[in-house]
Amino acid sequence: MKASVDVAALEAELVAKHGEAQRARIARGVSQVLAQWRPEDGDVAAFVREQFVSEPRLLDATFARLERLFEQLDGHMVELGREAQWYTDLDLGPLLPVESLVAAYDPSAHVTDDLFRAKVGFVVLLNFPLTTLAEREARGPTWTRRQWAEARLAGRFNRRVPAEIEQESSREVAAANLYIAEYNVWMHHLVDARGERLFPKGMRLISHWNLRDELKADYADPRGLEKQRMIVQVMDRIITQTIPAAVIDNPRLDWNPFTNAVTMAPAESVEADAPAREAKADATREPDTRYARLLAIFQAARKADPYVPVAPTRIARAFDLGRELSEERVKALLTQVLESPLVPRVAREIESRLGRKLEPQDLWYPGFRPGGKRPEAELDALTRKRYPTAEAFAKDLPRILRGIGFTGEKADWLAAHIRVDASRGAGHAQPAGRRGDFPRLRTRVEKGGMDYKGYNIAVHELGHNVEQVFSLYGVDHTLLAGVPNNAFTEALAFVFQARDLELLGLGKPDATRERERVLSEFWQAWERSGIALVDMAVWHWMYAHPEATPAELREAVVAISRDVWNRYFAPVLGGEGTPLLAVYSHMISYPLYLPDYPLGHLIAFQIEEQLSRKGPLGAEFERMATFGSVTPDVWMVHATGAPVSAEPLLRATEAALGGAKR
Repeated sequence: MKASVDVAALEAELVAKHGEAQRARIARGVSQVLAQWRPEDGDVAAFVREQFVSEPRLLDATFARLERLFEQLDGHMVELGREAQWYTDLDLGPLLPVESLVAAYDPSAHVTDDLFRAKVGFVVLLNFPLTTLAEREARGPTWTRRQWAEARLAGRFNRRVPAEIEQESSREVAAANLYIAEYNVWMHHLVDARGERLFPKGMRLISHWNLRDELKADYADPRGLEKQRMIVQVMDRIITQTIPAAVIDNPRLDWNPFTNAVTMAPAESVEADAPAREAKADATREPDTRYARLLAIFQAARKADPYVPVAPTRIARAFDLGRELSEERVKALLTQVLESPLVPRVAREIESRLGRKLEPQDLWYPGFRPGGKRPEAELDALTRKRYPTAEAFAKDLPRILRGIGFTGEKADWLAAHIRVDASRGAGHAQPAGRRGDFPRLRTRVEKGGMDYKGYNIAVHELGHNVEQVFSLYGVDHTLLAGVPNNAFTEALAFVFQARDLELLGLGKPDATRERERVLSEFWQAWERSGIALVDMAVWHWMYAHPEATPAELREAVVAISRDVWNRYFAPVLGGEGTPLLAVYSHMISYPLYLPDYPLGHLIAFQIEEQLSRKGPLGAEFERMATFGSVTPDVWMVHATGAPVSAEPLLRATEAALGGAKR
């Protein structure tokens, strides 16, 4: 207790005034206030006497007033934050020196602290119930929508982290995001032992997204295996930080990633519109910047730990408060996929298709998708012609949405509520926080138009945006806006992404395509379960070694990724000792985000099963997305009739391989 007050006397006084029926509410409210009150906040007893509300009509009015306030407050803070990051997020040319400072500014960092100082946060804690994850899981299925909204209202104030700590955390995440957004490799300037260039002129790929997607595309290339092995070597250099710093986003240097030799690029090989870069053949490695950025995020997050007793580590906050799924349950779901006896059976099918033993790059085998064997150049030509600019993609949104399964009227309405921008990075979807503002779809559009990689990402981000529109504009309480956690919005985005080729007129649903979809979902869930385990283990390592240097963290990440690879992946893909699982950029700039990907695949599969039973897709998608931010199992039972589980995907994979019937 942080304030000196006779609690028993205060509670007795309030019961005498408001009635015996209010005793439980009074005891809970006073306890919740005292847990956060500080001496400088003033006279807590006077505050409680003045602000406790017992009359139902006044309590309803208080709830409605706060719900309205927080929609506007949150929404405008989202808009201010978007403006602060406008130039670092979007492809609008070279950045001014000031932009990194502007992007690091988080206008919302002071909001919760200010609301406590203004006593608004204490009004919430005095009158509405804080709940634990265990309570929400046990009682949530029987709660009314109003009870859920009250739980979310109070949950905003389950911590009181000083604004300067919140700001520091935002600053470090913004710095990491900018570092990642500018981490490009100019592929034409990769050379092999013969000095040969395997990739076309002008190809600039961001790590990790585009490197991974190019690796996938190379299965359709006659020289694809050579290209893939080179990309894997590039990834290895990035992870181990043995990549020469001079070659990052530099089209004026040639680099052999196998020998690490750096040479000046011949003038005729340099892209005509290549940006100005220092041209010095320096093979000095990148100085552990990747891990310095991650360590800075960890150190900033750690400063908040003492102020969040309900979840006293960033790990606990990610799982118990963010996902509302315990780390133990998430790990069990991921391990269930990783250890499935179906893995070697699916691997044998891939081997039979490739006609060779599997290698580490086959972690990203895309051949189960209908377009997996279609040359990337063919797809690039199609998407570049159709979408020369971000504006062209925006204009095509109504057609795309009708193709997904929305009515013409609904497709037009959704398109009118989404804005499309050309991204500096790989792409992302940014939600709106209030009705009257619009979610943003960001994807990379190169000078020749949107290539297939950018299109594939754009369709994925569109799934996020449609969910964001429905879960803001269609939810009954704006305090419930959104979905349970990031895995759910990823799942709904995967529903869109799985139809990207169909939307280009290159695939129609049939039994064969459904079988391929199942195997593809399983293989991706397997891969992403591995990267998630690495992400989780790295954060545990940092907490166990809080004084670690970037070099020590690098060595730990490499060791952890190698251990997970050797345990689950080497028996299938070979490559013992590769650190490949640590390549995902999310691990550096989105703290503990990666578990949402495999969870998203499991959730997406459950959703797809429901969509296959019901229809049309658009109406079912809307029904699910407008249910709002309740706990994962409550949302999933509403959506599909069953809690979150890996079993539907495993059963379907067994059937696809010729086992039990679905």
